[in-house]
Amino acid sequence: MFNVLSAYAGDPILSMQLAYRDDARPEKTNLSIGLYYDDQGRIPRLNSVQQARERVLRSTDPSMYLPMSGNPAYCKASQVLVFGADAPALHEGRIATIQTVGGSGALKVGADVLRKFFPGSQARISDPSWDNHRAILEGAGFVVETYPYFNRDTQRLDFDRMVADLKALQQETVVLFHPSCHNPTGADLSQAQWDQVVDIVVSRRLIAFLDMAYQGFGDGLDDDAYLVRALVRANASFLVANSYSKTFSLYGERCGSLSMVCANADEAGRALGQMQQAVRRNYSSPPAFGASLVETVLNDAELAALWRSELAEMRTRIQTMRSRLYEGLCVQQPDVDWAFLMAQKGMFGYAPVLAQHMMRLRNEHAVYIIESGRICVAGLNDANVDRVAHAFAAVLK
Repeated sequence: MFNVLSAYAGDPILSMQLAYRDDARPEKTNLSIGLYYDDQGRIPRLNSVQQARERVLRSTDPSMYLPMSGNPAYCKASQVLVFGADAPALHEGRIATIQTVGGSGALKVGADVLRKFFPGSQARISDPSWDNHRAILEGAGFVVETYPYFNRDTQRLDFDRMVADLKALQQETVVLFHPSCHNPTGADLSQAQWDQVVDIVVSRRLIAFLDMAYQGFGDGLDDDAYLVRALVRANASFLVANSYSKTFSLYGERCGSLSMVCANADEAGRALGQMQQAVRRNYSSPPAFGASLVETVLNDAELAALWRSELAEMRTRIQTMRSRLYEGLCVQQPDVDWAFLMAQKGMFGYAPVLAQHMMRLRNEHAVYIIESGRICVAGLNDANVDRVAHAFAAVLK
């Protein structure tokens, strides 16, 4: 009966994780998967989250199903974090938000809703983008193409071509944007450049779909949400998927949310209903425990302040490791322009020049990167950064 099934090639990043796990070399360094590590190479357990966990575990309430839209207090806290406490759109009731199974679940639900009501639309993602963006949008039924984003020759943002392409899109094209800490390139737009993009989205009546998985890892919580809030100010209708996997170090709890920004409260009520229906079709209701941790932190002034401090420490450590890698490469190869690394933000660095040397880095130096040349800067620490710089320089000679 099932002989018709074809083999699944597997996800290249997750498959590489297995190879890294089985590598016996003590000096091995994992710069492939998007995980934040501390300076000892460990996944951190945030103090704010640990305190929230202790409070939640003291509860004797039974573990009941959440509503289709999730934990209401969690959804409200997510709205405040993403849009800002003083956002007029929140007080006007025109933002509908649901809890989702991670950021991927938010993308899936949003894609399903858009496909249902805009069946003639196509979708566009940046070139390059996170591989799962294409998979999720195509899985919802969209034809997916790319818009220019990164020039692999200059190794910098290709803004002029990006703008020209967006201006030529058909109305109601679904366009996926990374508001900050672009995955995989780390190349972000300036606020002035985002303002130009917002003007195009509004004038061309494009459907902006924002994937914000790293809020706070770039320039800070508010600055990283600039595109979100600029679209609200422009009275655009759009979607935002966000995730707490990285910023709360809660990868396995699958904490995300999806928001639809609408023209008025009545429209937002209908949007909420459609998101709930999509959740019911996919997984019925989201898990409770991780959301209770996030909600506890964000809705407690003391824990929220502690979390913001811990988030700032993570952001600073990433920036420090990026600088250390850049400095080490400049010493190893002073004739090569490595300045593009310092123009990038967030967990990732992007060096397509390293892509063809992925296997040499792995086999000869026990350094794991993915085949595109993406580097997880958060995997660097004081003990390995100089050795990684030496490995990069060695394979490029």
